[in-house]
Amino acid sequence: MNRIETTLCLLKRDNKILLAMKKRGFGEGKYNGVGGKIESNETPEEAMIRETQEEILVIPTKYEKVGFLEFDEYYKGNKANLVFHLYIVYEWEGTPCETEEMKPMWFNIDNIPYKKMFPDDKYWLPLILEGKKIKAHFDFDIDWNLLSKKIEDLEVNI
Repeated sequence: MNRIETTLCLLKRDNKILLAMKKRGFGEGKYNGVGGKIESNETPEEAMIRETQEEILVIPTKYEKVGFLEFDEYYKGNKANLVFHLYIVYEWEGTPCETEEMKPMWFNIDNIPYKKMFPDDKYWLPLILEGKKIKAHFDFDIDWNLLSKKIEDLEVNI
């Protein structure tokens, strides 16, 4: 099974988070954080910063790594293992803007559009918004039916 290392970050300010509607490619039509594949010469942190700049035109300046999400899923038709390095961004330079790939939108934490997101988000996102650090694993079939899930609290800084 192919392993793909990626990043995912959420901008948070007060009682709101920024989610972005994916406009093309994998996840098209769903709200999600911003991020993408880690290139061979990058650390996860460098990839998170680069992807945030590319996708919503802001530069993260204060952020925290809050966990790892691992998925066994079908990616572009093939079973793959995707690992997401998960970040919350608290401060940034610039204003989130729409690009060819993403359309950002602020949501109140009490009104997150889970029905327009990936099916796993409702399990892990509330935990990190409560301030927890997590390690989670989700297994999906080819039709995005959740086969199994495991979420662990990480007690230490990561």
